Amino acid sequence: MPRADDPGFGRPSNGPGPSYEPPNGPPADSRTPRVPPAPPTRRAARWPWAVALSLATPLALGLALVPLLLMRPFAPQSARGLAIAYALRRAAPAGTLLVLLAAAALAWRLWPRVRWWGRAALLAALLPPLAAAWMARRNTLERMFAPLPSPAYARAAEASFLSGGDPVLAVELRGDAVAYPVRQLAYHHIVHDVVGGTPLVATY
Repeated sequence: MPRADDPGFGRPSNGPGPSYEPPNGPPADSRTPRVPPAPPTRRAARWPWAVALSLATPLALGLALVPLLLMRPFAPQSARGLAIAYALRRAAPAGTLLVLLAAAALAWRLWPRVRWWGRAALLAALLPPLAAAWMARRNTLERMFAPLPSPAYARAAEASFLSGGDPVLAVELRGDAVAYPVRQLAYHHIVHDVVGGTPLVATY
């Protein structure tokens, strides 16, 4: 066996038998290299804006339609419901406009990130806020219950559109008598008339 101080120690042997080869360097690091996180995809980057845009429709339509629902005719109405309805009607013109502007900004943000069908969906998503902003500036109930331009009267014997049990509001002044059917009065809500030479207003 060669000694450690032998010059041939550590060299490969030309003869038979085991040989010794020195290491090629320090051992390789066994730790797993850290991989940087992948950048977010286009779909992951745009979904928050799409969710925000989808919330614009119920918000705008709520501002415009909830007052109509609370003040709808021929339905029970409460003082609290009417207070909420009038508060929403006062806030609806400015509120629906702000929602429309926010929806337009979100659609502009998403526009370069979607294809043609996505852009068509963005344009469609702007239609409900636009309609709500238009409705908030119209007195829809007044348009629904527009006054009669030429009201006509009929004698009691000729009022075939009434049945015997229909309630009426009756007024008699100075020998002049008139009856206002609740069915018609509930739809138009108010009647300006002159009975017995006296101007009056009948409402229900």
